Amino acid sequence: MDLTGIINIASKGGLFKIISRNKNIIIVESLIDKKRLPVYPNMQANMLEEIGIYTYSDTKPLLEIFDTIAKKENGKKTISHKSSTNELTNYFRDVLPEYDEDRVYISDIKKIIQWYNIMQSVNLIPSPKKKKQKKK
Repeated sequence: MDLTGIINIASKGGLFKIISRNKNIIIVESLIDKKRLPVYPNMQANMLEEIGIYTYSDTKPLLEIFDTIAKKENGKKTISHKSSTNELTNYFRDVLPEYDEDRVYISDIKKIIQWYNIMQSVNLIPSPKKKKQKKK
């Protein structure tokens, strides 16, 4: 799985892929509806590859969390980001048991679940590879 060039823009729903860059502007395309739009320097945008989730000992990259969810769900969609707070926190504890509950908010968990499902729906989440057993 590769998160390079995929961003989240505050105030815009969904995820976007960077199409081109200029000195003062970035052009992105929505992963969902393929609409393109400009991103200006004053807009808050985050590269998914740079996002990490706090644990009690360090910070886990988002890519590792997506990999864990993909293995848990066998590459399929996961629960909805609109599920109850209790369901979401229990699910996230299964995915990342050591996450720092004081610094990772329910809104963060909802975003991670939503982003995973978006990426899965556009085939950016590969199915986990099964280990082949050697025949004797």
